[in-house]
Amino acid sequence: MAIANREFFESKLSDAKIHFERALDCKHTEFDDLYPYMIEHPQFFWYKRYVAWSELLTVVKLCEELGIEWRHQFTDKQAEYVSNRVMSSRVLDEWYETNDTKEHVG
Repeated sequence: MAIANREFFESKLSDAKIHFERALDCKHTEFDDLYPYMIEHPQFFWYKRYVAWSELLTVVKLCEELGIEWRHQFTDKQAEYVSNRVMSSRVLDEWYETNDTKEHVG
């Protein structure tokens, strides 16, 4: 695969990871702009996280199909969560491995 394509997908993977982490941290994402009326609903943050998780899984699946390594952008535990493909409360609670090492998105 051409280097430009690999860089493109690595960039998209990074963007998807940041999008998920922003949703996880309840920060502004494109989803807020697409559905501003949803902010008033209690399920909003669940939907927002689900959309970001789905995007992340889609980009990872494309990387795998194209033979592009994706795990290096994640901790081992995060890569395991992504490989398992199920967004559970554990993923939401433990994405950042400990309170001391949280690297929240700015």
